Amino acid sequence: MNTKEMSKRQMRREQIRRKEMRSRLLGIGLISVGALFLAFLFIYPMLKPIGDIADAPVIARTNVDFNAVGDPDAPIKIEEYSDFQCPYCRIFFENTEEQLLSTYIADGTVYFVYRSFGSFIGAESAAAAEAAYCAGDQGKFWEMHDILFANQTGENVGAYTDRRIAAYADRIGLDMDEFNSCFDSGKYADLVEQDGKDGLLAGIQATPSFVLSYTVNGETKTRIIQGAQPFDAFQQEIEAALAEMGQ
Repeated sequence: MNTKEMSKRQMRREQIRRKEMRSRLLGIGLISVGALFLAFLFIYPMLKPIGDIADAPVIARTNVDFNAVGDPDAPIKIEEYSDFQCPYCRIFFENTEEQLLSTYIADGTVYFVYRSFGSFIGAESAAAAEAAYCAGDQGKFWEMHDILFANQTGENVGAYTDRRIAAYADRIGLDMDEFNSCFDSGKYADLVEQDGKDGLLAGIQATPSFVLSYTVNGETKTRIIQGAQPFDAFQQEIEAALAEMGQ
């Protein structure tokens, strides 16, 4: 083999080696860019500003017991199945709930219980419900309930990320070590899931829905009120139940 042929072969080998090197470098570069992008997706939510937090309205409630309010011996019980992401649940909260509190709940006619509907709308629904129950451990279920609704911005759009939920907890004055321990451990995850199952068993199909129950001659009767109804709709159902009970 002459020198000229060897030189050509060496040149081809060098070209192949350089091409392979460029391919390897390109592959390493793409992997590095991909890793950086994934790291950005993971880190950015923890670094981006939380944004403004709306304060909740101050609402007077009597005989508060965790997620319930009113006299537990009241002749009528109303269980609300709700979702903190549900816009109609917020409408009920803003337009009807306080009037119920100041009339039928305050005078001992109605015992009112708030229950979630599991992760009905999405993961943020469950997270918000768990946060409210954790706040309940410190006697502030309803304060968390109110600030969650006050900061509702849509469905699964980041209103109830862990960071924002922690900010709400801090805003309402919770012991943050206790709250974080409860929330991070998923202490109430099973209860939130059970809420959803119980709601389905009760015939709930949408939020908000309300199970009104009362007893007539030893028989428990129930009515379902569906949707963000005005106060008059609740008044009509409550008065009908009272009349049936002879009160």
